[in-house]
Amino acid sequence: MVATFKIAVLGAQGVGKSAIVRQFLYNEFSEVCVPTTARRVYLPAVVMNGHVHDLQIMDFPPITAFPPGLIPLCTLQEWADVCCRGLRSVHAYILVYDICCFDSFEYIKTIRQQILETRVIGTSETPIIIVGNKRDLQRGRVIPRWNVSNLVKKTWKCGYIECSAKYNWHILLLFSELLKSVGCARCKHVHTTIRFQGAPRRHRCPNA
Repeated sequence: MVATFKIAVLGAQGVGKSAIVRQFLYNEFSEVCVPTTARRVYLPAVVMNGHVHDLQIMDFPPITAFPPGLIPLCTLQEWADVCCRGLRSVHAYILVYDICCFDSFEYIKTIRQQILETRVIGTSETPIIIVGNKRDLQRGRVIPRWNVSNLVKKTWKCGYIECSAKYNWHILLLFSELLKSVGCARCKHVHTTIRFQGAPRRHRCPNA
């Protein structure tokens, strides 16, 4: 039986959320930034180590606050807000920030805390991976990598990956690590390879 893993991608405007998703799905990147104004849902099937997994990747526009849901009324409010629909029921979160923008890091810091405070009881262990995008512009980095990595891994207990959507660097690594974190037993403790079902293996990307 093929499991479907639901993934939410969140971040401030312009950090490259959609660019990461499109690079992963279509191996393409555009220099033109088109703001995400509505939730976009992608349903790819990927092969990891010979096993097929269905993904539901939801690319969300910037949200002012993570939707509450501890009482029925709040749950109804979430479903009434199309932008936030399904946000609280995913299996994992990707929180993206721009390594050259301090405010974008503060944004995911706030969203992460709200996720922990408002998730459904019993799902507090839902994996969260923090992603520092635009590694190709690292000369403009505003927070030292070590500081962020140390905070995220040791204090927040989250995964941390830096990537470049522009150069397709660490994009596949991000999603393979994500599948490991959501409990894909076959993907743990082995060298993970990932490709799309019915599609050729993606080109290896150069290091940034």
